[in-house]
Amino acid sequence: MADWNNQSPIYLQLAECLSQALLDGRPQEGQAMPSVRLLAAEYGLNPLTVNRALQAMVDAGLLESRRGLGMFVLPQASERLRAADRARFLSQEWPLLRAKLQRLGISASDLDWHAKESA
Repeated sequence: MADWNNQSPIYLQLAECLSQALLDGRPQEGQAMPSVRLLAAEYGLNPLTVNRALQAMVDAGLLESRRGLGMFVLPQASERLRAADRARFLSQEWPLLRAKLQRLGISASDLDWHAKESA
């Protein structure tokens, strides 16, 4: 289960969580999303909240509803997500990060892009 915060509605937080899974290829484009009931049980949420999250993803052009079959990941969903995340990072997060790096005196040569993450 995820840790929900008070920053935004839970259904939007769930939509973000599910969108990040799509970026990781879960499920892949063209495949069905897990059912509302399964997602509600997995995340400990009301099925109506899950439904709202999935509808937000439909509205964002990531999923399509197929009557009687469920929700399916649209082609290019991961590309749309990646483009939107990239634009948001460059416009919102990068300026703050760049300013912090400058305040701390960290230059590009100090950063190791190839370092493996420690568990």
